[in-house]
Amino acid sequence: MEETVERVAHVEPELRDWMLNCWVDVTNDGGSVGFVGPVDADDVRPTLDGELAGMTAGTTTLGVLRVDGTPAGFGFLVGSAKPLFRHWATVLRLQVHPKWQGGGRGRRLLDGLAELARADGLEFLHLTYRDGTGLGRFYESCGYVETGRVPGMIRVAPGDDRDSVIMIRKL
Repeated sequence: MEETVERVAHVEPELRDWMLNCWVDVTNDGGSVGFVGPVDADDVRPTLDGELAGMTAGTTTLGVLRVDGTPAGFGFLVGSAKPLFRHWATVLRLQVHPKWQGGGRGRRLLDGLAELARADGLEFLHLTYRDGTGLGRFYESCGYVETGRVPGMIRVAPGDDRDSVIMIRKL
């Protein structure tokens, strides 16, 4: 199987619909991508549209993981317009559809986003994740280093507050 991560400059309606459905499926499968399930398309749509608006503004890059040409996952690189931070980007909404999870596809997507960032002249990537998900080991294996935590920043449910863990990767 051929697995590629492609930069997408314009999101056609078919891809947008796939991304929306992917995001709903990932969330409802327990993924930590900005929501706590159960969710439906109406819950996720405004956030997706906000990320896509960043593409129009020129601050956001979309990378789509494809397996044999079929969309399998996606993630955003969000840069800064501020001169002091133009060498950095934040990785957001990294997700692989549950149908395609396993086999190193999350790593392929994350590495592909790093390749896009390098091609744009970026030097560092930053991401955060919700503690308690086991994602720290995965991100470390992809070259990220934990640099800090914000205790209890994420409220998953009443009485279930999680740290927001901050990680960086030098490119």
